[in-house]
Amino acid sequence: MYLYHYYDSSRAPFLNLSDLPREKAENILDEIKRVNPASQATGRHPEYVADRLYYEEVMREKFVAIGGIIKRSAPHYMVVGECKWLAGWFENSAFIKIPISEFDLRTVSFTYGDSHPTFSPRVNDGLEYRKRLYDYEGILDLIERYGIPQENEYGNVKYIEAQIWSDETIEKYR
Repeated sequence: MYLYHYYDSSRAPFLNLSDLPREKAENILDEIKRVNPASQATGRHPEYVADRLYYEEVMREKFVAIGGIIKRSAPHYMVVGECKWLAGWFENSAFIKIPISEFDLRTVSFTYGDSHPTFSPRVNDGLEYRKRLYDYEGILDLIERYGIPQENEYGNVKYIEAQIWSDETIEKYR
């Protein structure tokens, strides 16, 4: 299994809005929208940063509850497998591909789909993976049952998100 990180090659990989104070993160998101009006960021609602911080808090709590190890306050985001849809988010799209074996799996959590709709109170479709966070073994079980979303177009889920709660492996790829 490989994890992919998509980013705009005009910026460095693994830049994380959640590592910044909320106001600065909001200003950067506004700047991205202004400079690159064709980017995926332009569709993000005004409360995106606040929602993101809240969902990350929920994920931290859920990951610790299932035995995960948190080594940073906000995760780095990756996806399981190649996702051409995500590549379209960036004007100068690039990706980094890392084998899952390079990570300490105790520092990696997963959501079946993007974490925002997974934990959003506005999404109530009753799917079993909503409001749930998985460890590696748990996500393998879901993949066995439902497959990789971008390979089988299962429902409205576009990818499996991986949250990396450590900088150890990431630093090798910056």
